[in-house]
Amino acid sequence: MALAWVWTTSFITRFQKKESAFAVRMKCGKSQSSSCCVRRETTSCLSQSLHKASSAKLDWSNLGFSFMPTNCYVYSTYRNGHWSELETCSETSIKIPIAATVLHYGQAAFEGLKAFACKDGSIRIFRPEKNAERLQLSATRVMMPPVPKEMFLDAVVRAVRENCEYVPPYGSGGSLYIRPFLFGSGARVGLGPSDEYTFIVFVVPVGDYYKGGLAPVTAIVTDDYDRAAPLGVGNVKVGGNYAADLLPYMQSKEKGYPVNLYLDPVERKYIEEFGTSNFIAIGNNKQSFITPNSKSILKSITNQSLMQLAQEELGLQIEYRKVAIDEVSSFDEVAACGTAVVITPVGRIVYHDKVISIGKNPDQVGPTLKQLYELVTNIQFGNVVDKRHWMYLVN
Repeated sequence: MALAWVWTTSFITRFQKKESAFAVRMKCGKSQSSSCCVRRETTSCLSQSLHKASSAKLDWSNLGFSFMPTNCYVYSTYRNGHWSELETCSETSIKIPIAATVLHYGQAAFEGLKAFACKDGSIRIFRPEKNAERLQLSATRVMMPPVPKEMFLDAVVRAVRENCEYVPPYGSGGSLYIRPFLFGSGARVGLGPSDEYTFIVFVVPVGDYYKGGLAPVTAIVTDDYDRAAPLGVGNVKVGGNYAADLLPYMQSKEKGYPVNLYLDPVERKYIEEFGTSNFIAIGNNKQSFITPNSKSILKSITNQSLMQLAQEELGLQIEYRKVAIDEVSSFDEVAACGTAVVITPVGRIVYHDKVISIGKNPDQVGPTLKQLYELVTNIQFGNVVDKRHWMYLVN
């Protein structure tokens, strides 16, 4: 354990020293895109994107949330203590050694964020700096080199630029989903960190999840499995967390419940989070925004944004604390929150043989959740002034 600690400490220090130098190098290196989206004074990236989208004959109103090939992905490789310059590749597959650490020891972390075609004709990304910071935390936890923030932002922007014609047009309700991920791509048979890592960013156009408007779902408490160990990796976004949820999630889905909820693995009475989303609630006669505080919960960027808006725009009191499952029946509104849908209202929660109804009208979306959803989406699509500077300009 002592050797691992020394290795990790020196490992992180080396990357911190390299990050500022990398930022300077990337500004004048190969990272500048030669696609249609290079900054121009007369024609915006979005206008060209819309023109190409029409010729591609994509049905923007019927996009789902699934993979489809786009122009290319952006990537960089870490070898011998250095990240390579960002490059693009048009393939939809990658080649790695059969002994790559990602395959045997789970050295992998990822992020999810979105780019939006905004009302003013620009393309903007929602809070990518936060995703960069979270990926660094995830990487450090599983002994991978943290991706420098400047490199992360450059790669994300370039991926959007290179595939700008796939950004769903303003008014369609769709967005461009961005998936950055980092994994051990070097071969190693014995347990240990890889000597090579690959960072990739790909994008796919996705539709508006709530085409017919927000609608409450029924969730079920997963009581036979734990999402994460108390001092494990539940607070970072590594692939293994989602592998652990696959079986419980599919079992819940087969029973007719689209969302499953985990309790704490020690006392089994405090709410942790939903399978892929944070838990949020409106309580105290709609005066409080409540969300669980636990060392094994992933800090959702969407949840952090909702929390800030709830306090600053709606005047709600923030309660970031332990939340007992027995409290749920007293809440006015409950939801899962995350990048894919922002908010998924939950009208009922099945716990053992009991169905817990939320609020007075469990079949309707609560007014506070609806307000919060509209606040976030209006910022994302540029319908209101972005006074917090959350949206990152692409073009």
